[in-house]
Amino acid sequence: MPKQIFKRLMPDPNKVRKHKNLQCLGTLLHDPNLWHINRRSIANAFGVGLFMAWMPVPFQMLFAAIAAVPCRANLPISISLVWLTNPITMPALFYTAYVVGAALLGYDAQIFQFELSLAWFSSGLGQIWQPFLLGCLVMGIVSALLGYAGMRIFWRYHVVQALKKRQRRKALR
Repeated sequence: MPKQIFKRLMPDPNKVRKHKNLQCLGTLLHDPNLWHINRRSIANAFGVGLFMAWMPVPFQMLFAAIAAVPCRANLPISISLVWLTNPITMPALFYTAYVVGAALLGYDAQIFQFELSLAWFSSGLGQIWQPFLLGCLVMGIVSALLGYAGMRIFWRYHVVQALKKRQRRKALR
């Protein structure tokens, strides 16, 4: 069952509550709904986490935690899914977002060389920010919807399989 899979992977809620970067959420982290493992909370967590993974902002984990509270999403999973965009995957994912945004705006996607300098941010980023941000938003929404629906389907599939297995065992008796 999916519940056992997620239980094995979940961190201790007390450790997460005491994490120094999440102290700004105060007693909100004590809501038991943020720690439940059921199809709704897990699917919501995938939606929140995958959406926030595409947002090109610092402190994505904090924003995922804040968004998880009103969405009643599983907090640890929401936060951990943000790490899909890590220093290794970020260039490819964000370039894909730029290409998607450029296509939606009708621009020709350009190959650009990123440089960590003030000159590049003032000139290079000025040319690509619109398609980049639009692409991030679109990819975030699409990923969130696919992640949400995928987890609902995954959970339903495992529940149906468990019921079939139980019925087969019962028929053999």
